[in-house]
Amino acid sequence: MNTELPPPIDRFFQTHNTGHTEDFNALFTADAVVSDEAHEYRGAAIKEWIDNAVEQYKPHAEVIALAPAGDKTIVTAQISGTFPGSPIQLRYQFTVEGDKIGALSIGV
Repeated sequence: MNTELPPPIDRFFQTHNTGHTEDFNALFTADAVVSDEAHEYRGAAIKEWIDNAVEQYKPHAEVIALAPAGDKTIVTAQISGTFPGSPIQLRYQFTVEGDKIGALSIGV
């Protein structure tokens, strides 16, 4: 199975796994939206979202599957961290615009 991630998605998971989120918003377009746990985040709220997740749960993602779906890329990852039920598999649905992420939806 090919799990070579498109560059913007690869940078997302690298940043996610290192916990160094200083430049996290640079991964996203100016009008990007992230949907996670029934909430939507836009603009500066995207950085706040990842900072809170990293601080609270210390997540680490291991990509296990990659599938194109029209203009989207679906990534399945095993997520471990300091949260109840760890590890779990999550499905990340990315819309990439050029070299940035335009939309991201995360679910089970």
